[in-house]
Amino acid sequence: MKIPAWRRAVIKVGSALIAPDGNGCSSKYLLAIARFINECRERGQEIVLVSSGSVAAGRHHFNVESTQIPVVLKKAMAAVGQTQVMESWSRFFDFPCAQVLMTHDDLRDRERYISIRNTVNALLENDIMPIANENDALATDDLKVGDNDNLAAMVATVVDADALFICSDIDGLFDKDPNKNKDATLLPVIEEIDQSIYALAGGSASAVGTGGMRTKVEAAEKATAHGIDTYILNGRKGSKFEVLLRNENPGTLFKAKENPLSNKKHWLRHTLIAQGEILVDSGAVKAIRNNSESLLTSGIVGIEGNFDRGDAVLVRSAENMETIAKGICRYSSHELIHIKGQSDSAIAEAYGYSPISEVIHRDDLMLWRKHE
Repeated sequence: MKIPAWRRAVIKVGSALIAPDGNGCSSKYLLAIARFINECRERGQEIVLVSSGSVAAGRHHFNVESTQIPVVLKKAMAAVGQTQVMESWSRFFDFPCAQVLMTHDDLRDRERYISIRNTVNALLENDIMPIANENDALATDDLKVGDNDNLAAMVATVVDADALFICSDIDGLFDKDPNKNKDATLLPVIEEIDQSIYALAGGSASAVGTGGMRTKVEAAEKATAHGIDTYILNGRKGSKFEVLLRNENPGTLFKAKENPLSNKKHWLRHTLIAQGEILVDSGAVKAIRNNSESLLTSGIVGIEGNFDRGDAVLVRSAENMETIAKGICRYSSHELIHIKGQSDSAIAEAYGYSPISEVIHRDDLMLWRKHE
């Protein structure tokens, strides 16, 4: 089948392709990918590369035999390995490449999110290929995306890509585990990502990477919600890129949503991490779910967790704990504990000030889908 035309794509290449033996960078699989990138650029198509591999590339510089590597040592490996990853890619191209390192904290901060967007666009406008990666040398657990499949999806939304190509060590998504079932069948097209699709996603088959099939499906869900066609293909088979250059499907295509989320709504839904929960009564559930109204103090019956003003929170039904929505809260958890369940007039009378009416404004509120 012919695939949809695209102008700008993000290509994600994992550790299993960059450093397949965990002993430094190798050109074994990268040469075919680089040829594909060169051909795309010749056609006038723009490429943003998301490259894993910094830890795997730097590991051989350290005298470590154990598979249980201390976090601080992994950061050191990433620091030395990242330069080698950049050098490895740069030698394939006769055009300049630029390193763009980020953490999840950069992506969930709206100002820095837009800054990344502007920087990448400026690079592309000047015919420079951005190579993005998580800043593993500095990121702490609470600031990490954690895997480059999801990072690639986030980058694809930041730069308004038309396509996301996730290069893996497997042909795509199968109807059963192909490592255990010889009769497993490749699924060429996925129209809708639901729990049945997640049920097909197993663990990671790679010894050097952190992303399994589930993270690839998660990435596809993020990207397709933004209107980005997403592909999982086998980066170990150079022929797959020849298929792509013929505008044919080389693996599994997750089709983009016809009515994608706005950039801000997508950022809220897929990038921000909820820092706490707000429990609401049935009236608030109805107002949010059926009427797309803002969340007011009067509908709040409970607070879970500690969060600050401007943090993302989940909104749950106090009756059955079902997740209703996710939004940006205008109050801290400490403030809400004192004013929950009260009307504006009651708060003004008790505390001597007129509160902000909307705890979460409807423009900062995303409804949760049932299967999630």
